[in-house]
Order: sequence, then C-alpha cells, then structure tokens
Amino acid sequence: MQETARWKKRPPGSNWGDFGKDDQAGRLNLITPEKVLQGIAEVHVGLSFNLSLPLDVPGGNVLNPRRYPPVLRPTLRNQQPNMNYALGKDNPHHTDVVSDDLAILHLQYSTQWDSLAHVGSLFDANDDGVAEAVYYNGYRAGVDVVGPSDAADAGIFSAIANRSTSNAKALGIEKMAERCVQGRAVMIDLHAHVGNQRVNVDYNVLNEILNKDSITIEHGDMVCLHTGFAELLLGMNRQPDEAILAHRCAVLEGRDPKLLEWISDSGLSVIIADNYAVEAHPASHHSGSCATLPLHEHCLFKLGIHLGELWHLTPLANWLRENQRSRFLLTAPPLRLPGAVGSPVAPIATV
Repeated sequence: MQETARWKKRPPGSNWGDFGKDDQAGRLNLITPEKVLQGIAEVHVGLSFNLSLPLDVPGGNVLNPRRYPPVLRPTLRNQQPNMNYALGKDNPHHTDVVSDDLAILHLQYSTQWDSLAHVGSLFDANDDGVAEAVYYNGYRAGVDVVGPSDAADAGIFSAIANRSTSNAKALGIEKMAERCVQGRAVMIDLHAHVGNQRVNVDYNVLNEILNKDSITIEHGDMVCLHTGFAELLLGMNRQPDEAILAHRCAVLEGRDPKLLEWISDSGLSVIIADNYAVEAHPASHHSGSCATLPLHEHCLFKLGIHLGELWHLTPLANWLRENQRSRFLLTAPPLRLPGAVGSPVAPIATV
C-alpha cells in the first residue's frame, strides 16, 4: 500500500496503491501475458461468438430513464443531407454516390463496460473527518473527473453544442482500451441452475453452483455470469416489459459480505453479466448509510474491477455446457474514447 497526495487513508478492503500510487487499471493488471496465453490455449475448434446485443436493444428507456437508443443522422454536405449524395450534383463528371453518418450514443445503453470513473463514493480519503467524493485509487470528483454544473450542458436537447462538457481526466474508459482486454474467461451458468427465476445469488448459492459445475476461478480470469436476461430481452423485440423484467433472472446479492469477500479473494479481473447492473437493483434493504449499488462500490470504487452489463451470453453458454466446458478466449476492448465513463463493446469469445 502506498499513501499518495490524493489519499491518506484507503477504504477498508480496498486495494488502493497495491498496483502503484497512480494506477488507473485496477485488476486489469492481473491480465498478464500468461493469462492471454491461457486464453489462447482454450481455443480448440476455432468457433467465435459475438457477445454484443444490437446497440438499439433493449429499446425505449425502461431499464434506465436517463439512457436512450442510438440516434443515426447523416452528416451535412453543401447544406444537404450527406446520404445517397450524388457527387454529380457538384461536378457532372463525378459518378460517386456517398453516404456518411453520425451517431448520438448513450454509452451505457446496451452491451457495455463501466469504467472506474462510473461509480465512486463519499469517503474520508484525507483522514480528516470529512468525506469527499472520490473514485478508485483516490482520484477526485471535480479534479480528475469533471462535469458541468448547468443542466443545459447535460443530456440531449434540441440543439447540441459542438463541445464536450464532461471529462474523466483519470480512470476514463480509454485506460481500459489501452489494456486491450484479452485473455481467459470463465462462464458461470446461473441460468442452467435457476432458470428464469428471480434469485438473489449470494455466496452460498454461487459456491454451490461452482462446485456442481466443477468451476475454478484463478487470478486474472474474466468471469461471465449467464442469467438469460439478455435472451429474454431480445424476445421482447425492443419493447421491454418492465413488470416482467423486474421479476426474472438471477442477480448477484450485493449486500452479502461473503460474496464481496469472495470477489476480493478470487483474484478475478473483471465481472461480466448479461443482465442490467450485474447485482440486484434496487438492492436489498439496508438500514443506515450505505451504497445503493454495493457491488458496484466494492468492485469499481474499492478494487478497480470493471463491470460489463447486458452482454449476450446465451448462445455461448449453451455451447459451452453442451461441450462440457466453461473456459474460453475473450477479446473485449471498449471504445478508445478519452474521458468517457462507459463504453459500448462488441466482445468476441473464441472456443
């Protein structure tokens, strides 16, 4: 542990400083060249799976009222829409027809990665009795992760100024992209054991499933949790039914201290799920001051464990089970978008 100018005290159970006083990669540091080779060694048949949902799924904004589907628009060319634009309009000797577009994306709408700047906490990192807003490894809100104070500079409005108004100067998603995110992954097939039942999976339930399926998690492994949620969502054809989704499929019990301890001790590098939020949301009741997303706080804030959400894992999980396997090569870098706190991802699993 290395005390830094950013913090004098680190949260209990955290690993701040363990990877260096200025570390911004967290447990991605455990994905070593050896882990990449272990992932490659899991490729036996050369079959690949795209683990991304279409980026306009789930549809609407039922899962999160602040996130909307992508918007596609053509760029502007000579004050005309640059879609099916015949260059002969500008020069009769040119035969090209050009289409060029732009996208307005909510970066965590569909299949996504959370950066370590996505969730922080109020914590007395200065050890002076006053809690301040900080993120993993003591990076500060307002200093390292900045945003506007005026609501007019947030969200989507009728006219969007050609400028950015927020910036994760530290812990942005590009730090994850720089690590490539490729190595050995392990599938834990919760759906095979509980089906579409809404089950809060605590340590005891998880450990029982690991034992039944003879699954071992080793340091640096990327852990995938198949619940069937994304497959259920796809079947709703971009018209998600909130009443159904709220009572279907397994979620991790973020309030279980034994589960959080297992995450710490297992040495896993990232956690990926095919559901919304990975953990139960809203979380189980807890009296007193606490995080609303306890597993997010434990992973992103304390341990530097990136979270993947809404991945499409069902076809891969079914294939692995049919072939009595749980491990595979995963390649899943986010967009290299400096300053963003999350990113779409088009992950590829190879078996």
